[in-house]
Amino acid sequence: SKLLARQGITVALVARREDALRSVAAEIEAGGGAASVHAVDVADPEATVAAIEAADDALGGLDLVVANAGVGKGLWSGKLTWADCADVLAVNVTGATATLCAVLPRMVARRRGHLVGVSSIAAYRGLPKFAAYSASKAYLGTFLESLRVDLRGTGVSVTDVRPGYVRTAMTEQNESMQFAITAEDAAERIWKAIRARRGMVTFPLPMAAGAHL
Repeated sequence: SKLLARQGITVALVARREDALRSVAAEIEAGGGAASVHAVDVADPEATVAAIEAADDALGGLDLVVANAGVGKGLWSGKLTWADCADVLAVNVTGATATLCAVLPRMVARRRGHLVGVSSIAAYRGLPKFAAYSASKAYLGTFLESLRVDLRGTGVSVTDVRPGYVRTAMTEQNESMQFAITAEDAAERIWKAIRARRGMVTFPLPMAAGAHL
């Protein structure tokens, strides 16, 4: 979001932690950018849609919607319960879908817009101890692919971002993260893909090559 703001883009921040959102918004505004805060838990699809519709109304039509929220929980499948899967699916599947669909018909009517979903290299395979997470990202990748096919010629672009390990608060508990990159590096790669309106971007290269093989 800070990288987008540096490009002169007005940013609408949507997430559950209002204090963290206001901190990011303050940084953006201190740098001369513009940001609005919409505190909502993306696991609540109705609230998510309402918040994004409100941002769309306030800003005169969103040009870009990024579904970036995600949670991961590593657990051996022999101990897996529904409760262990529920929050992963609520955010990574339901929340991501609500985010991407919130103003999709409006974008099509305006004949402009760009939808970006952050899936994962995990979408390619079922990773050990990450059954729900891998499945949720496979869903998101397939959903984005269908959107891209359907929306061809409408003026609305779709990009599937499939990163490997990125050093964030979500991954800090991971013991081993081969080829991990910083969040800043990931943001630059994603922004480059958005500008090029690429259908898919996968990184870093060693992990991407391994996943494809």
